[in-house]
Amino acid sequence: MNGKKVKIMDNEMIAGTEAFLRQTFADSAYFRNNPKDRDYRLEHSYRVANIAKNIAEAEGFDVTHAVIAGLLHDIAYCEEMVTREDHMNHGRRGAEIARPFLEGLGLAPDAVNEICYGIAIHVDDKADFEWERTPFCETVGDADNIDRFDAYRIYETLQFIKFSEMSLDEKKAKVTGTIEKLNSLKGMKLGTATAKNLWLRRLDYYIGFYEKMMAQFENSTAIL
Repeated sequence: MNGKKVKIMDNEMIAGTEAFLRQTFADSAYFRNNPKDRDYRLEHSYRVANIAKNIAEAEGFDVTHAVIAGLLHDIAYCEEMVTREDHMNHGRRGAEIARPFLEGLGLAPDAVNEICYGIAIHVDDKADFEWERTPFCETVGDADNIDRFDAYRIYETLQFIKFSEMSLDEKKAKVTGTIEKLNSLKGMKLGTATAKNLWLRRLDYYIGFYEKMMAQFENSTAIL
């Protein structure tokens, strides 16, 4: 399957996957009690699917399969994640939930296995069944990681850590550490050249933002 170049997206199959994802989330007791978590997870799933689509188009992967994998990669969050083990296992559990649906779409067994393997390994690089670790499979986790570094995530992160309540010195220390961490992530291995390029562009965007913030802080206490 990996060598097959299919760039035309099956819109009917994608629509069916969207309906399955939305219905699974709507039926979730956990999400009914936690609608903000549901909204976040759905929005994130769409972003990951779009990133996977971009990678697939550039790399010659099956675009339909990439979008399906992106949409379903976090479907296990329909179940409450209580422990760290639950979170670490959500890729494998997601593949388990997705498999009967994928088989019902009429996909070839190899396609089902490759999509499920990509979903299974996207958290900790481990699956509970044997399959070849193809660049397509790695695209699921790559797209997930790339989505962690987008414009809105800056706002979410700063809000979560209560950045506005920090002193100026605390802000400077936090930003300095963030820039160092972002630079260290540039060496991370990704499955394709396209994913690597997207990854570096996202990191550079973040680094540029925080460098501008640091420059503003430097201008906030003295005449330079």
